[in-house]
Amino acid sequence: MIESDREIGMNGNPVHLYFHSPCFDGVVSAALTSDYLEHVKGYRQVHLQPVNYHLRDSWLQTTLNRPCAVVDFLYQPLAEVWADHHATTFLNDAVRHDYERRSHSEILYDRSASSCALLLWKYWHSVLPPHRASHYVSLIKWADRIDSARYESVDEAIGLKAPALQINLALAMYRGEAFSQHLAWLFRTESLESVAMRPEVHTAFAVGLELQQLGEKRLSDNIHLTDNGIAVYDVHADGVSVNRYAPFYFFPQARYSAGIIRSPGQSKLTVMRNPWIEFPSVALGDLCVSLGGGGHRRVGSVLVRDRDPAELLDQLVRMISAHEKKQKQMVTT
Repeated sequence: MIESDREIGMNGNPVHLYFHSPCFDGVVSAALTSDYLEHVKGYRQVHLQPVNYHLRDSWLQTTLNRPCAVVDFLYQPLAEVWADHHATTFLNDAVRHDYERRSHSEILYDRSASSCALLLWKYWHSVLPPHRASHYVSLIKWADRIDSARYESVDEAIGLKAPALQINLALAMYRGEAFSQHLAWLFRTESLESVAMRPEVHTAFAVGLELQQLGEKRLSDNIHLTDNGIAVYDVHADGVSVNRYAPFYFFPQARYSAGIIRSPGQSKLTVMRNPWIEFPSVALGDLCVSLGGGGHRRVGSVLVRDRDPAELLDQLVRMISAHEKKQKQMVTT
């Protein structure tokens, strides 16, 4: 059974926890935050609400249920507890100033943090009961590793041997909100190994693995390396899944990958830097913001509905090249 919500205790007003989904870092952040809300803030009921970037344009006008917390997602002035690490979290100058006015140990932002879970852990692990804090050590490590793309090799990233990576793929397979909520509750009480072995998780992972293997074959026929070191691809996602690290399996020398994953009704433009090559990266999240998306310095994406994705991809590739050229000029002057 997939558990989507929970009452921690019998009495008291609920707190509503909004978290980025489907995202492993977002789900781990939700688990840790729900523990914090219970053991430190004293709330007896936590209602989990996944959110994603399709809400970006309406987020500041969205009426949130209160009291509320928001983690791993866009800044929201209504949140009593908030944390994020994305460079693109402030939707305008007014909300940035509001954050600066409110900043404290429960209103947290650090764009240099490699994951939201690690940011939360930095401030909150010492105030959680020791038996609860110790439970999260492995979860935080893997949330940070996954969100920052700090895998030891491309083989680790696409081989999916680790339980956390299997759960991450299972998360990508589910549609709807219930599975993300379910995982957040499981992460509060079970190990990664135990969660990965659950039938609903293992079944989704097995399906995802097969689709990913089919996706690698399709990608091999639709990817090329540009003269300036960008692995560019355009893939239809019907019947397959494309691992975002797979371009570096085919072109390990590429500095960036940039591609289109096409689905019925919308396409996704995705870009990332090669995590296994050291070089000063273009701020990819900022580039994606200018195209209507978002992300981190090292990875970004744009949902495309009413525009030509091929034109956007060409524009993005040109923007990367232009910014790299500008960086080199700044170094030499």
